[in-house]
Amino acid sequence: MGLSPAGFDYVRTLIKQRAAIVLDDSKHYLVEARLGALARREGAPSVDALIDTLRAAPFHALHRKVVSAMTTNETSFFRDVHPFDALRKSVLPDLIARRRTARAISIWSAACSTGQEAYSIAMLIREHFPELAGWHVRILGTDLSDDVLERARVGRFSQLEVNRGLPAPLLVKHFKQFGTDWQISDEIRRMVDYRSLNLIEPWPTLLPFDIVFLRNVLIYFDVETKRSILANLRRVLRPDAYLFLGGAETTLNLDETFERVPIDRAACFRRRAA
Repeated sequence: MGLSPAGFDYVRTLIKQRAAIVLDDSKHYLVEARLGALARREGAPSVDALIDTLRAAPFHALHRKVVSAMTTNETSFFRDVHPFDALRKSVLPDLIARRRTARAISIWSAACSTGQEAYSIAMLIREHFPELAGWHVRILGTDLSDDVLERARVGRFSQLEVNRGLPAPLLVKHFKQFGTDWQISDEIRRMVDYRSLNLIEPWPTLLPFDIVFLRNVLIYFDVETKRSILANLRRVLRPDAYLFLGGAETTLNLDETFERVPIDRAACFRRRAA
Protein backbone atom coordinates (compact mmCIF):
# COMPACT_ATOMS: atom_id res chain seq x y z
CA MET A 1 0.00 0.00 0.00
CA GLY A 2 3.08 2.27 -0.32
CA LEU A 3 3.02 5.78 -1.76
CA SER A 4 5.64 6.75 -4.33
CA PRO A 5 7.19 10.25 -4.47
CA ALA A 6 5.31 10.89 -7.74
CA GLY A 7 2.06 9.81 -6.11
CA PHE A 8 2.68 12.09 -3.16
CA ASP A 9 3.36 15.04 -5.49
CA TYR A 10 0.10 14.36 -7.33
CA VAL A 11 -1.88 14.30 -4.09
CA ARG A 12 -0.39 17.44 -2.63
CA THR A 13 -1.00 19.31 -5.88
CA LEU A 14 -4.62 18.15 -5.84
CA ILE A 15 -5.08 19.21 -2.20
CA LYS A 16 -3.47 22.60 -2.83
CA GLN A 17 -5.76 23.23 -5.82
CA ARG A 18 -8.97 22.00 -4.22
CA ALA A 19 -8.54 22.86 -0.52
CA ALA A 20 -5.66 25.40 -0.46
CA ILE A 21 -3.87 23.20 2.08
CA VAL A 22 -0.09 22.91 1.71
CA LEU A 23 1.36 19.46 2.41
CA ASP A 24 5.14 19.61 2.86
CA ASP A 25 7.46 16.60 2.62
CA SER A 26 6.95 15.78 6.29
CA LYS A 27 3.31 14.88 5.55
CA HIS A 28 4.21 11.93 3.29
CA TYR A 29 3.44 9.47 6.08
CA LEU A 30 0.09 11.15 6.77
CA VAL A 31 -0.97 11.00 3.12
CA GLU A 32 0.04 7.35 2.90
CA ALA A 33 -1.87 6.44 6.06
CA ARG A 34 -5.09 8.25 5.18
CA LEU A 35 -5.16 7.19 1.55
CA GLY A 36 -4.21 3.65 2.48
CA ALA A 37 -7.49 3.39 4.38
CA LEU A 38 -9.37 4.92 1.44
CA ALA A 39 -7.67 2.54 -1.03
CA ARG A 40 -8.83 -0.44 1.02
CA ARG A 41 -12.40 0.86 1.10
CA GLU A 42 -12.34 1.44 -2.67
CA GLY A 43 -10.86 -1.99 -3.40
CA ALA A 44 -7.60 -0.61 -4.83
CA PRO A 45 -4.54 -2.86 -4.34
CA SER A 46 -2.32 0.06 -3.30
CA VAL A 47 -2.29 3.81 -2.76
CA ASP A 48 -0.44 4.30 -6.04
CA ALA A 49 -3.09 2.24 -7.83
CA LEU A 50 -5.74 4.51 -6.34
CA ILE A 51 -3.80 7.54 -7.61
CA ASP A 52 -3.50 5.98 -11.07
CA THR A 53 -7.31 5.85 -11.13
CA LEU A 54 -7.44 9.54 -10.21
CA ARG A 55 -4.96 10.47 -12.94
CA ALA A 56 -7.02 8.67 -15.58
CA ALA A 57 -10.21 10.67 -15.03
CA PRO A 58 -11.35 14.28 -14.66
CA PHE A 59 -12.22 15.54 -11.18
CA HIS A 60 -15.10 13.42 -9.87
CA ALA A 61 -16.41 11.65 -6.75
CA LEU A 62 -13.19 9.73 -6.00
CA HIS A 63 -11.14 12.92 -6.15
CA ARG A 64 -13.55 14.48 -3.64
CA LYS A 65 -13.07 11.48 -1.33
CA VAL A 66 -9.31 12.01 -1.45
CA VAL A 67 -9.68 15.71 -0.64
CA SER A 68 -12.04 14.84 2.19
CA ALA A 69 -9.62 12.23 3.55
CA MET A 70 -6.80 14.79 3.63
CA THR A 71 -8.71 17.60 5.33
CA THR A 72 -8.70 17.84 9.12
CA ASN A 73 -12.11 17.15 10.66
CA GLU A 74 -11.18 17.71 14.30
CA THR A 75 -14.21 18.92 16.24
CA SER A 76 -16.09 18.41 19.49
CA PHE A 77 -19.13 19.69 21.35
CA PHE A 78 -18.60 23.14 22.93
CA ARG A 79 -14.98 23.05 21.76
CA ASP A 80 -12.68 25.41 23.71
CA VAL A 81 -15.66 26.64 25.79
CA HIS A 82 -14.78 30.35 25.62
CA PRO A 83 -16.56 31.17 22.33
CA PHE A 84 -19.74 29.60 23.67
CA ASP A 85 -19.46 31.50 26.94
CA ALA A 86 -19.09 34.71 24.90
CA LEU A 87 -22.08 33.75 22.80
CA ARG A 88 -24.22 33.18 25.90
CA LYS A 89 -23.08 36.09 28.04
CA SER A 90 -22.50 38.88 25.51
CA VAL A 91 -23.05 38.23 21.82
CA LEU A 92 -26.58 36.84 21.73
CA PRO A 93 -27.95 39.28 24.37
CA ASP A 94 -26.52 42.16 22.31
CA LEU A 95 -27.97 40.87 19.04
CA ILE A 96 -31.36 40.12 20.61
CA ALA A 97 -31.55 43.76 21.69
CA ARG A 98 -30.52 44.96 18.22
CA ARG A 99 -32.86 42.63 16.30
CA ARG A 100 -36.05 43.05 18.30
CA THR A 101 -37.87 44.55 15.33
CA ALA A 102 -36.74 42.04 12.70
CA ARG A 103 -36.93 39.11 15.17
CA ALA A 104 -34.40 37.14 13.11
CA ILE A 105 -30.83 35.96 13.72
CA SER A 106 -28.64 34.12 11.23
CA ILE A 107 -25.61 32.06 12.30
CA TRP A 108 -23.03 30.26 10.17
CA SER A 109 -20.79 27.42 11.34
CA ALA A 110 -18.20 27.27 8.54
CA ALA A 111 -16.04 24.15 8.07
CA CYS A 112 -18.47 22.48 10.46
CA SER A 113 -17.18 18.91 10.03
CA THR A 114 -19.59 16.38 11.59
CA GLY A 115 -21.81 19.05 13.13
CA GLN A 116 -20.85 19.25 16.80
CA GLU A 117 -20.22 23.01 16.67
CA ALA A 118 -23.52 23.83 14.94
CA TYR A 119 -25.47 21.56 17.28
CA SER A 120 -23.72 23.10 20.30
CA ILE A 121 -24.95 26.52 19.16
CA ALA A 122 -28.47 25.17 18.70
CA MET A 123 -28.53 23.60 22.17
CA LEU A 124 -27.15 26.77 23.75
CA ILE A 125 -29.98 28.78 22.18
CA ARG A 126 -32.62 26.32 23.35
CA GLU A 127 -31.22 26.20 26.88
CA HIS A 128 -30.55 29.88 27.55
CA PHE A 129 -32.70 31.98 25.21
CA PRO A 130 -36.33 30.81 25.35
CA GLU A 131 -37.38 34.23 24.01
CA LEU A 132 -35.96 33.21 20.63
CA ALA A 133 -38.57 30.45 20.27
CA GLY A 134 -40.79 32.92 18.40
CA TRP A 135 -37.96 34.28 16.24
CA HIS A 136 -36.60 33.10 12.92
CA VAL A 137 -33.27 31.60 13.98
CA ARG A 138 -31.26 30.18 11.10
CA ILE A 139 -28.14 28.08 11.70
CA LEU A 140 -26.16 27.05 8.62
CA GLY A 141 -23.40 24.45 8.75
CA THR A 142 -21.08 24.06 5.76
CA ASP A 143 -18.11 21.90 4.85
CA LEU A 144 -16.35 20.80 1.67
CA SER A 145 -16.70 17.10 2.57
CA ASP A 146 -19.96 15.41 1.61
CA ASP A 147 -19.13 12.50 3.93
CA VAL A 148 -18.91 14.58 7.09
CA LEU A 149 -21.98 16.60 6.09
CA GLU A 150 -24.02 13.43 5.79
CA ARG A 151 -22.93 12.41 9.28
CA ALA A 152 -23.87 15.86 10.55
CA ARG A 153 -27.35 15.66 9.00
CA VAL A 154 -27.99 12.27 10.60
CA GLY A 155 -26.92 13.60 14.00
CA ARG A 156 -25.73 10.30 15.45
CA PHE A 157 -22.56 10.32 17.54
CA SER A 158 -20.40 7.72 19.25
CA GLN A 159 -19.88 7.47 22.98
CA LEU A 160 -16.41 8.96 22.55
CA GLU A 161 -17.80 11.93 20.61
CA VAL A 162 -20.45 12.80 23.21
CA ASN A 163 -17.89 12.38 25.98
CA ARG A 164 -15.81 15.18 24.43
CA GLY A 165 -17.22 18.44 25.74
CA LEU A 166 -20.93 17.65 25.97
CA PRO A 167 -22.29 18.26 29.50
CA ALA A 168 -24.15 15.27 30.90
CA PRO A 169 -27.44 17.19 31.45
CA LEU A 170 -27.53 18.15 27.75
CA LEU A 171 -26.79 14.57 26.73
CA VAL A 172 -29.71 13.32 28.78
CA LYS A 173 -32.04 16.08 27.61
CA HIS A 174 -31.29 16.26 23.88
CA PHE A 175 -30.08 12.76 22.91
CA LYS A 176 -31.40 9.20 22.85
CA GLN A 177 -29.11 6.20 23.16
CA PHE A 178 -29.03 3.49 20.50
CA GLY A 179 -26.53 0.82 21.50
CA THR A 180 -23.18 2.58 21.79
CA ASP A 181 -24.36 5.60 19.78
CA TRP A 182 -26.36 8.70 20.71
CA GLN A 183 -28.94 10.30 18.41
CA ILE A 184 -29.60 14.02 18.74
CA SER A 185 -33.24 15.05 19.06
CA ASP A 186 -35.25 16.03 15.99
CA GLU A 187 -35.92 19.42 17.58
CA ILE A 188 -32.21 20.30 17.67
CA ARG A 189 -31.45 18.61 14.35
CA ARG A 190 -34.12 20.66 12.56
CA MET A 191 -32.52 23.89 13.77
CA VAL A 192 -29.46 23.36 11.54
CA ASP A 193 -29.29 23.35 7.74
CA TYR A 194 -26.20 21.66 6.28
CA ARG A 195 -24.80 22.49 2.86
CA SER A 196 -21.65 21.85 0.86
CA LEU A 197 -19.32 24.85 0.52
CA ASN A 198 -15.61 25.03 -0.27
CA LEU A 199 -14.20 28.23 1.22
CA ILE A 200 -11.55 28.64 -1.49
CA GLU A 201 -13.95 28.29 -4.42
CA PRO A 202 -16.55 30.87 -5.50
CA TRP A 203 -19.16 31.18 -2.78
CA PRO A 204 -22.86 30.75 -3.51
CA THR A 205 -25.26 33.53 -2.66
CA LEU A 206 -25.53 33.70 1.12
CA LEU A 207 -27.91 35.74 3.23
CA PRO A 208 -26.21 38.20 5.59
CA PHE A 209 -25.07 36.65 8.87
CA ASP A 210 -25.13 38.02 12.39
CA ILE A 211 -22.62 35.48 13.73
CA VAL A 212 -19.98 33.42 11.92
CA PHE A 213 -17.88 30.68 13.50
CA LEU A 214 -14.77 30.09 11.37
CA ARG A 215 -12.58 28.55 14.01
CA ASN A 216 -9.28 26.74 13.48
CA VAL A 217 -9.59 26.96 9.71
CA LEU A 218 -7.43 29.89 8.60
CA ILE A 219 -4.34 28.31 10.16
CA TYR A 220 -4.21 25.81 7.28
CA PHE A 221 -4.04 28.45 4.52
CA ASP A 222 -1.37 30.72 3.09
CA VAL A 223 -1.62 34.48 3.56
CA GLU A 224 -3.31 35.26 0.25
CA THR A 225 -5.97 32.58 0.80
CA LYS A 226 -6.65 33.94 4.29
CA ARG A 227 -7.10 37.44 2.88
CA SER A 228 -9.44 36.18 0.16
CA ILE A 229 -11.62 34.34 2.68
CA LEU A 230 -11.80 37.35 4.99
CA ALA A 231 -12.75 39.55 2.03
CA ASN A 232 -15.56 37.15 1.17
CA LEU A 233 -16.68 37.19 4.79
CA ARG A 234 -16.98 40.97 4.74
CA ARG A 235 -19.60 40.62 2.01
CA VAL A 236 -21.80 38.21 3.99
CA LEU A 237 -21.49 39.75 7.46
CA ARG A 238 -23.90 42.40 8.66
CA PRO A 239 -22.10 45.59 9.74
CA ASP A 240 -22.56 44.79 13.44
CA ALA A 241 -21.99 41.03 13.14
CA TYR A 242 -19.58 38.93 15.17
CA LEU A 243 -16.83 36.70 13.73
CA PHE A 244 -15.30 33.94 15.87
CA LEU A 245 -11.88 32.59 14.90
CA GLY A 246 -9.71 29.97 16.59
CA GLY A 247 -7.67 30.92 19.64
CA ALA A 248 -4.44 31.08 17.60
CA GLU A 249 -5.99 32.97 14.67
CA THR A 250 -6.24 36.68 13.97
CA THR A 251 -7.16 39.18 11.27
CA LEU A 252 -4.10 41.30 12.17
CA ASN A 253 -1.99 42.11 9.08
CA LEU A 254 -4.56 40.31 6.96
CA ASP A 255 -7.65 42.51 6.92
CA GLU A 256 -7.60 45.79 8.78
CA THR A 257 -11.37 46.28 8.42
CA PHE A 258 -11.75 43.85 11.34
CA GLU A 259 -10.85 44.51 14.95
CA ARG A 260 -10.77 42.18 17.91
CA VAL A 261 -13.40 42.77 20.58
CA PRO A 262 -12.54 41.94 24.21
CA ILE A 263 -15.08 39.31 25.23
CA ASP A 264 -13.50 37.13 27.90
CA ARG A 265 -10.95 34.81 26.22
CA ALA A 266 -12.78 34.31 22.94
CA ALA A 267 -11.12 35.22 19.63
CA CYS A 268 -14.00 37.43 18.51
CA PHE A 269 -13.87 40.12 15.81
CA ARG A 270 -16.16 42.79 14.34
CA ARG A 271 -16.01 45.21 11.47
CA ARG A 272 -14.42 48.53 12.40
CA ALA A 273 -16.81 51.47 12.59
CA ALA A 274 -16.71 53.58 9.43
